[in-house]
Amino acid sequence: MKRTLLFLALSIAQVACGSSTPTPAHVDTSNAPLSLAADARMIAIPAGKFVAGSTPEERDQAYDDYRLTSGIDAAREHKWFDVEIDRTHHQTAAYAIDLMPVTQAQYAEFVATGSAVAPSITEAAWKAQHFQQDFATQVERFNWKDGRPPAGREDHPVVLVTWTEANAYCKWRGELAGTPRHLPTADEYEKAARGQDGIFYPWGNTFDPTKLNSGVSGPKDTEPVGSHLDAASPYGVLDTAGNVFQWTSTPFPGDKMTVKGSAWEDFGGVGRGASLHGRARNVRHVIVGFRCAA
Repeated sequence: MKRTLLFLALSIAQVACGSSTPTPAHVDTSNAPLSLAADARMIAIPAGKFVAGSTPEERDQAYDDYRLTSGIDAAREHKWFDVEIDRTHHQTAAYAIDLMPVTQAQYAEFVATGSAVAPSITEAAWKAQHFQQDFATQVERFNWKDGRPPAGREDHPVVLVTWTEANAYCKWRGELAGTPRHLPTADEYEKAARGQDGIFYPWGNTFDPTKLNSGVSGPKDTEPVGSHLDAASPYGVLDTAGNVFQWTSTPFPGDKMTVKGSAWEDFGGVGRGASLHGRARNVRHVIVGFRCAA
């Protein structure tokens, strides 16, 4: 199943490219079948209220889950979850969101237009960002070579993409589709991930390492998108927890942008619908990807 997703997208692409969706006459859609296929599979989220944020009790449980699954109490010591808003109701208009994060192969179609550089980073640039991952063993494998994704990672989520580049991809895909696309707001992401009733994780209120790619039982690496079909959110959205954090269009204090979800190296407590943190717009990280909304 994991390795068939890219080929499934290819087969759907013919339908997407032949759909009746209007496209501007000047936009060439012939070289973006995978991006158009992803666009055709967006999930519709209805307008209305949803439960956002978390209670002190949920945050306490999340801190305990992190300690129990990681063996350290770093989340509580650094108060990671204290930035979450108190549990309340938020409202959204109707919107649509990608079924899965943007893949390396889909992003390669954008790179091929000359509108973005191939995702990569040098060791010096990586160290300048002061992230903890070791360049040789945890970063270099994600670098593109000769303008192409690393072999065997075509159906993995794209990483090493800045907020600005992710935002530009969504705008470009909107031009292909003939109607605007954008990075989801933090509220749009959270509602898609936890449904209207505010469950903690996409699948329920209990952390389950079998439901996502995390540092508990995962490969310590990204994996193909859509690998955990049994962890779909109440709306059927996949990969809103685990694999990679995802950029949103919502600002975060300190001149940063909000990222939601969790990544392949995270532990319990992270990846709940309410959880969030911020990253500078220009960072390139191996644990941050994105998806589009409409």
